[in-house]
Amino acid sequence: MTVPFSTEVQMEISTDPSDLPYYAGRSLLRMFLAYGASLIFTLIYGSIAAKTRIAQKVLIPLLDILQSVPVLGFLSITITMFMGLFPGSLLGVELASIFAIFTGQCWNMTFSFYHSLITIPKELHEAAAVLRLNWWQRFIHLEVPFSMIGLVWNSMMSFGGGWFFLAASEAITVLNESIRLPGVGSFMATAVEEGNMKALVYAILTMVIMIVLIDQLFWRPLVVWSQKFKMERTEALEVPTSFVYDICKQSIFLVWLQKYALIPLWKIFYNIFNFIAHVTNRTSAKIQSITSCSYLSFTIKWTLFSITLYYTAQQAYEGYHMMASMGFEKLVNIIQAGFYTLGRVMASSLIGLLWTVPVGVWIGTSPKLSKICQPIVQVAASFPANMIYPFLAIFYIKYAVNFEFGAIPLMMLGTQWYILFNVIAGAMAIPNDLKEVATVFNLSKWQRWRKLILPSIFPYLITGCLTASGGAWNASIVSELVIWKSNQLSATGLGSFINQVTATGDWPGIISGITVMCAFVVLINHLFWRKLYQLAETKYHLN
Repeated sequence: MTVPFSTEVQMEISTDPSDLPYYAGRSLLRMFLAYGASLIFTLIYGSIAAKTRIAQKVLIPLLDILQSVPVLGFLSITITMFMGLFPGSLLGVELASIFAIFTGQCWNMTFSFYHSLITIPKELHEAAAVLRLNWWQRFIHLEVPFSMIGLVWNSMMSFGGGWFFLAASEAITVLNESIRLPGVGSFMATAVEEGNMKALVYAILTMVIMIVLIDQLFWRPLVVWSQKFKMERTEALEVPTSFVYDICKQSIFLVWLQKYALIPLWKIFYNIFNFIAHVTNRTSAKIQSITSCSYLSFTIKWTLFSITLYYTAQQAYEGYHMMASMGFEKLVNIIQAGFYTLGRVMASSLIGLLWTVPVGVWIGTSPKLSKICQPIVQVAASFPANMIYPFLAIFYIKYAVNFEFGAIPLMMLGTQWYILFNVIAGAMAIPNDLKEVATVFNLSKWQRWRKLILPSIFPYLITGCLTASGGAWNASIVSELVIWKSNQLSATGLGSFINQVTATGDWPGIISGITVMCAFVVLINHLFWRKLYQLAETKYHLN
């Protein structure tokens, strides 16, 4: 990553299949670095948002905004910043690429973790209080274990989301500059530009092989391991299995490594944070006693509010002037394009909902079926849908399909998996004792769905729909504008508009497009999805 780099003299991306193993390794490294950053962000951001009421009112709407900002929007802002931090080095471009993949992964995981924290059963909170656990002990022994099943499945989905935007993050075309990094995504982008169908097929095969290997060697063992955190009083007759997990448990080397390296390191890490937790608890108690004075508390709150309001107003003022320079008529056209994209988002989410709920419950409630279907679902979800776009583009061009409607299936390819993975996680998290109760009461299939399955998966379903909705807005960037050789398929919408202005470096257009998209997402989440979140938090959770 630290080799010299110049925008004038760039690396040439080969379409030779013999280079694919090296490109695959580079892409995989970026994906896991971005996932590590996403996991850290999730645990910190989700914890703060769930535990502090004031922070919750700020951080959750902010999360809505961030997940609605398209990857190209982040790249437009960050590519110059990272290249400025590391001038003349490839490290800046690499960091910008990893950050772009991070923005395609972290939001879904954060929403899942936040939702798990706010639905922890009351008796578990009471047990933690009786045992006098500090915030670190609660985090390690209660919050992370309780959220583990949902976090693992949403991590798989988020990892798949990273693959979806791999081409956009490795073949960067922003601000009238085209920068390419060695990777499967840039290999695919080059093959599409050249119309090299043979190279595109090789890229697809490489992606499938990588996804299957990662699923079997990494995700499947994690799914099996996460079942130990399932809340139930009776043991299930059938449990997920993994040959890799079994090998790891029986490995003499791994047992030795755990005993003499991992456990001692974990104890040191645990004790350090335990000490920090005790110090922060004493400090917060002192601060609380100092600020207990109503006048002082009022002054501090209004000072912080005034500073925040000042900087927000300043940024809004600058943004307003930049948008005003475009003209009122063009701004109206952007908002109108937003309504076109909104229609496609609603259509893709609804159609996806119709098939993902029954299939997700079917997979999640059957360990045998889960073992067979998980690799298939993982491949389908992780496979970058934009790799299929050229084939669909050829089909659309040949049969003169109206792309205004043809963009909906393209959008679905990148968003329906958010719902499916959350439904599977919800179905797998249904306690076995509740299933036995349903059997004892001899509930019919419809009663079982109405009384047990739908209420149990409802919180997970809302999380999936919310993130799918945000993902659909983001996916509009690549699904409303598809290019194959000299043919360009463009649908009227906000995604195609942002794609075009980003490529030309039109800053007023970029800011206006992103602002309008954020406004749409925040309003829909606040008026619709947030109400359902509150219902899930107050009614449909284990207590």
